[in-house]
Amino acid sequence: MKLKIRTDKKEYSITLPNKKRVQKAAESCQTVFTEGVEQLKSDVRAVRDRDPAATSDLEVLTLYSGIHATLAYRAAHALSNKGLTFPARCISQCTRALTGVEIHPGATIGKDLFIDHGSGVVIGETAIIGDGCTIYQGVTLGGTGKDVGKRHPTLGNNVMVGAGAKVLGPVNIGNNTKIAAGAVVLTDIPDNCTAVGIPARIVKRDNVKVEADLDQIHIPDPVEKEFARLRLEIEQLKKKLEEEKKQEKESDKEN
Repeated sequence: MKLKIRTDKKEYSITLPNKKRVQKAAESCQTVFTEGVEQLKSDVRAVRDRDPAATSDLEVLTLYSGIHATLAYRAAHALSNKGLTFPARCISQCTRALTGVEIHPGATIGKDLFIDHGSGVVIGETAIIGDGCTIYQGVTLGGTGKDVGKRHPTLGNNVMVGAGAKVLGPVNIGNNTKIAAGAVVLTDIPDNCTAVGIPARIVKRDNVKVEADLDQIHIPDPVEKEFARLRLEIEQLKKKLEEEKKQEKESDKEN
């Protein structure tokens, strides 16, 4: 539909948007807004479920930097998907300055993500995070070298990454897996596992689903276990030597 406006010197023609297009655009905006609100509610609920210090939705919305970073990421990700990379990165970098959390707009993050405390968290461009994951402060989901394509980790559902842990390269972390605080993961970790150490080693594996297990302290230490095994062997060797010496003395007395 065109609207014509005439003046003394010239005639102007303005094309008005089609009514159906306006209605479709309005419905699309409403859908996006509704989905955004539901996503935000889900993220807030995830924090309330996993953080005993959270006393109200208002507290989580206003005072939790992890929620602020996640909310900003979702806006930046939407812009990035539309090819608006500069404003998307601008939001990402401003959020980093405000919250201490750097999430690249190109990353793919599922629902119910909980970033606890948040300071020092880095999530790379091609990282993929499943639903219900928990990430503590100082965690890096980073790449290695200058490879192109998929160069950041993929986390399954219900993964817990402890404080200061580093997951590097295009590795896959299985569902319900726990990465201990300070671990450095350089290889794939299967489902339902616990990994600790540098480089990370699997110390626990079973087929039972782990429900909201956020304990990042009481995790077996494979190095300590190895020392314990060596100590036991040394004690056994000492006893064997003492018995042999005793037998030799007895033999000398008989002779």
